[in-house]
Amino acid sequence: MPLKNLQCFLMLLLSASSFSQNSFHKISAYVGIMHPIVTINKDETTLNFRDYYAVGVPVGVNLWKNEKIGFSFEVVPNIKDDQGSSKVTNLLFHPGILATLGKGYTFAGRAAFESSGRYGFTPVLSKIVLKGPNCSYFLALPLPVRFGNGHPASFTAGFQVGISF
Repeated sequence: MPLKNLQCFLMLLLSASSFSQNSFHKISAYVGIMHPIVTINKDETTLNFRDYYAVGVPVGVNLWKNEKIGFSFEVVPNIKDDQGSSKVTNLLFHPGILATLGKGYTFAGRAAFESSGRYGFTPVLSKIVLKGPNCSYFLALPLPVRFGNGHPASFTAGFQVGISF
């Protein structure tokens, strides 16, 4: 390995080491269950539990820069049961920025990229409702807004419950 390449490699290792030591205050993971309640677009309003049953299973990792701000990476497989036939309908890639609001509340501003071809954003307000020594239980209100793939723009209100550790 030429000396210049070795120097670059060592610089990369040193910067990665200092990045991991100084940049993130905390790393946490979570899993939850998300129920869309109502979806509205210009053509129709659909209700989960009445017209069909849909559920998402968000799994994510939060990288906290400090106690106030962080980055979150979330993946959500969505399952839909319609007239007795169930299947995975979509996989959502959901990166975002986290901001603590105090008193156990956190705001997540997420970009949304769905395998169905839809895209958009999702503001999420969450609240820790029970904090234990090894995990915390939370409730969240996700409000997805979606565009694209030949469908009208839509707005959904959902309810999420989860555990973080």
